[in-house]
Amino acid sequence: MRLPFALILLIVTLFCNAQNKGYWQQKADYKIEVSVDAKNYQYKGKQTLVYTNNSNDTLKKVFYHLFNNAFQPGSEMDFRNQNIVDPDARMVTKTKTDDGKEIKESRIAKLKPNEIGYLKVSNFKQDGKIAATKEVGTILEVTLSKPILPGKKTTFTLDFDGQVPVQIRRSGRNNKEGVEFSMAQWYPKLCEFDFEGWNTSPYLGREFHGVWGNYDVKITIDKDYILGGTGYLKNNNEIGFGYEDDGKKVTKNPNNPTLTWHFIAPNVHDFAWAADKEYIHDKLVRPDGVTLHFLYKNNPKIFDVWKQAQPLTSKIMDYYNANIGSYPYKQYSVIQGGDGGMEYAMCTLVLGEGKLDGFVGLIAHEMGHSWFQHVLATNESKHGWMDEGFTSFIEDLVVNELSNKKVENPFNGSYKSYSNLVNSNKELPLSTHADRFDENRSYSISSYSKGELFLSQLIYLIGKENTMKTLKRFYKEFKFKHPTPNDIKRTAERVSGAQLDWYLTDWTKTTNTIDYAIKSFENNTITLERIGRMPMPIDILVEYTDGSKESFHIPLQMMHFVKENPNTNIKRTVLTDWTWAKPTYNFPVSNQSSVKKITIDPSGLMADVKTENNILEVK
Repeated sequence: MRLPFALILLIVTLFCNAQNKGYWQQKADYKIEVSVDAKNYQYKGKQTLVYTNNSNDTLKKVFYHLFNNAFQPGSEMDFRNQNIVDPDARMVTKTKTDDGKEIKESRIAKLKPNEIGYLKVSNFKQDGKIAATKEVGTILEVTLSKPILPGKKTTFTLDFDGQVPVQIRRSGRNNKEGVEFSMAQWYPKLCEFDFEGWNTSPYLGREFHGVWGNYDVKITIDKDYILGGTGYLKNNNEIGFGYEDDGKKVTKNPNNPTLTWHFIAPNVHDFAWAADKEYIHDKLVRPDGVTLHFLYKNNPKIFDVWKQAQPLTSKIMDYYNANIGSYPYKQYSVIQGGDGGMEYAMCTLVLGEGKLDGFVGLIAHEMGHSWFQHVLATNESKHGWMDEGFTSFIEDLVVNELSNKKVENPFNGSYKSYSNLVNSNKELPLSTHADRFDENRSYSISSYSKGELFLSQLIYLIGKENTMKTLKRFYKEFKFKHPTPNDIKRTAERVSGAQLDWYLTDWTKTTNTIDYAIKSFENNTITLERIGRMPMPIDILVEYTDGSKESFHIPLQMMHFVKENPNTNIKRTVLTDWTWAKPTYNFPVSNQSSVKKITIDPSGLMADVKTENNILEVK
């Protein structure tokens, strides 16, 4: 049978549209009701999840994270902790033998049955029909009772039992500052399915990737506990504890031993909370309508720091709003809890007994994640440097802005850390999966420091104005879209007009280093040498004996770009470009006065790993 041409065209068009669907992401809307047995640190809950399959795939399985299961002797996190050469100090106990040798033992390995964490799922149903489940460490594998077709929704229901582990890493009970409940990674959480497939990395202590959706969470707990966390408290006038509307008198039933806290959180990819009987709750309502909540222990030794930090937290949010983009939610909570500092949707859990400067810096970092991890939400398992590094970048800028003693290069510490890592010969490419780094130190410096330098070097490459425009455009165009490394590169290219594929490749997919040197200065001619594999455009400052200065800019040919003069007070000459394959480059100095000093990159923003050959004092 021959089909009419018009019908053939329609079929082809529909097929092509299906195969070439643009950006998509899944959606997971949660309803969770949980009852907490505070005495035994256990909880039981029910979860209903409406899942929308916006992909082109027909899904026959889904996967959930069961993060609490990591805190059990013999877990994969336990084994990793025992075998990595530099285990996280929070996760080990240290003892010394008679001969003075230090022994580090995994705290997880010693947990008793009533101290471990666990999360057990039962009665799993899909649209009312039983679905088969299989627990595999920190992952629950679900074989669906019926496939989820592209564009279709389905409803999952399940029951869960959990036990809060002794505080070891992020979540847990009774942390070292006495906070009873730090409830992070506490519920069965659907794994993200994206253009790369299912993200089912086991929980070894690194960070997270999640599915956006709306959360409706009811937490029933002893009435004496005060909670803070993700979302908006819907029954605030029934709960009180400082959440009630101004002037509202809260009346509670004295015969009811519990309270049910009802939170909703729109368009987030996680939900965390903390609880303690001794929390003090302060509120700061900002002019833009965002309410900042501060929950901290009733400890007079920390009152001054927490009070002083509150207006500074608002100033930090002002800076991020102005330099990245508007915070999209109406509340943010800073909560004493956890084991250091960790970001969650609309909140952070932080240790709260430090000095003001360090405490404000901690808040600046964790709050910065609200833009980079909880609005942009890159895949931290694969691209942790985009979240941690970009957050460190904006943190250093705002801390410098708030400081009474501003510095010219607020990123200097990260340059030093990166150089130390390179010299240790333990660096791995930024494209390394977070769990595959040989050492925690290598992971941390790579993600935080080298990730930060990706942006600070953009200032060197395309100028500060273009870099900050890139950041704002990146946030505007990719918020709630899980961007990838290519997206920040393409944004910088669109803003500046520069070609930057070489930069993304060398900086994130290799361990190539930058090393340029002043090879010689003879007959008024400067000769430069590229020693490292990674190319860069070069800025040169020449100082003369008469006190005058002159700068020279050598564009990188493959970049096809000349940046604006970063210092208009000094005359700059733009020279012919330098190709990567040519190892040396020379140019004459025309000034008749004697040359006193020659410097490669006076800004210090190029991550040259051997800066001692960047300066030549002419005698």
